[in-house]
Amino acid sequence: MRIAFYAPLKSPNDPVASGDRQMARALIKALEHGGHSVELVTELRFYLREPESKSFDALKIEAKGETARLTRLWDRDGKPDLWFTYHPYYKAPDLIGLELASAFGLPYVTAEASYSSRRNAGLWADTQALVARAVEQAALNICFTRRDRQGLADAVPGATFAMLSPFIDTSGFRETPAPGCPTRLVTVAMMRPGDKLGSYRMLAQALGSIGHLPWTMSVVGDGPAREEVKAQFAGLPADRIEWLGAIEPAAVPDVLYSGGIYVWPGFGEAYGVAYLEAQAAGLPVVAQDIAGVPEVVRDGQTGFLTPPGDVPAFASAIERLLARNDERTVMAAEARHFILEERSLSAAAARLAELLAKIQVS
Repeated sequence: MRIAFYAPLKSPNDPVASGDRQMARALIKALEHGGHSVELVTELRFYLREPESKSFDALKIEAKGETARLTRLWDRDGKPDLWFTYHPYYKAPDLIGLELASAFGLPYVTAEASYSSRRNAGLWADTQALVARAVEQAALNICFTRRDRQGLADAVPGATFAMLSPFIDTSGFRETPAPGCPTRLVTVAMMRPGDKLGSYRMLAQALGSIGHLPWTMSVVGDGPAREEVKAQFAGLPADRIEWLGAIEPAAVPDVLYSGGIYVWPGFGEAYGVAYLEAQAAGLPVVAQDIAGVPEVVRDGQTGFLTPPGDVPAFASAIERLLARNDERTVMAAEARHFILEERSLSAAAARLAELLAKIQVS
């Protein structure tokens, strides 16, 4: 099929690296791997940081302009076979695809749409209504987590849903790496206020309680909360932590290969692409049993998931892997096998092909 692809939150071509950009790129690759022709039809970022009517109205005008542009283009050159929107949610609804899909008779598909009833206040209630309308009218809504599926089903019970497990392009992880330092901890995460800062804070507290063990840590990430993040670790010996800042995505595997355990609490994670990458590199994970993290880490097999907010339990899980290298080695192998065999691009392409084959295309 010829697929029109749109990511309202962040274009796959956005210069700022993030899990969202990475998953958009991976979806395009998986669709192409399945033999489809994928075109990024618009790079309009429809993102509302705050519920401001003025900003919303301005974005609606831009969306209307893009809709008109694509209408003219398709009238001249022919329409695609299907519209595919990645990650519409209350701050980034799709105001382009549904209208075009209706006008041109195209099947409309969403991936990783989300809906949270606690956001139904003020302008957010209006933007969530737009998401719900798109989900209701979609030929298919592809969900990455059971949590997202349940939220959508509660809001739009008559919609059509299917599951696709979170995945990554594992081509950069195929080579068997040399074992890294078993006591080297690794974290890859942006530094921004909110859940990310909260995760860094919890991580610092946990590490402070296991200072008697011979660990070191590499931290990949940067952002507006950089100083606040570093302040959380001020009580720890400076020579134990290597602050690498923001690095190119292609350089991340080498950092992961150098370590032995991936540590990140994961407050508010939709699922966490970084967890998938860490396991692909052969690192067992220590995270919280929270949000979408259980979708990408198998507790007791590829890592440990600890109770939300329980700092002693989180520290104890890290301590266990530091003290039991044999167990860590077994988990490392299980983690690598899990991602390379079950969460790869080819596995996702096969699942997407199966799902899209059921959609009637005119």
